[in-house]
Amino acid sequence: MTDITFRHAQASDLPTIISMLADDDLGAKREDASLPVNQKYRTAFEAIDKDPNQYLAVVEQAEEIIGCLQLTFIPGLSRLGMWRGQIESVRIASSHRGSGLGSQMFEWAIAECRNRGCELVQLTTDKARPDALKFYGKLGFEASHEGMKLSLD
Repeated sequence: MTDITFRHAQASDLPTIISMLADDDLGAKREDASLPVNQKYRTAFEAIDKDPNQYLAVVEQAEEIIGCLQLTFIPGLSRLGMWRGQIESVRIASSHRGSGLGSQMFEWAIAECRNRGCELVQLTTDKARPDALKFYGKLGFEASHEGMKLSLD
């Protein structure tokens, strides 16, 4: 796929992004793709959009959004003040899965992290996504740490 473009997401893109986030077994249980867009998504988008260390990206082809991901640029004191790039919320429209778009999205995201001075790129993925784990491994990511979460609901 060579005729794609990456750009910052706009508020008007939210219904499409949320729909992609909800378009799998896990997302269907935790996302709300109903219209109008839930205010929680709007509030989160405003915070992301205002933060210079956040980049919510959409991928377009022929003016259609076919993918999205969020980059977070994290400053830190460890490792001599190293910056990290965090990749999250990676989704590809179901009609484009298996097309090589995921690899292109990661090439772009890693280049963006390098451009921002990051020396390490990290991500998390749900253990219930074995295909994603395999894909990230093929890209060179290693399961070097055990991630843990505490729900505050």
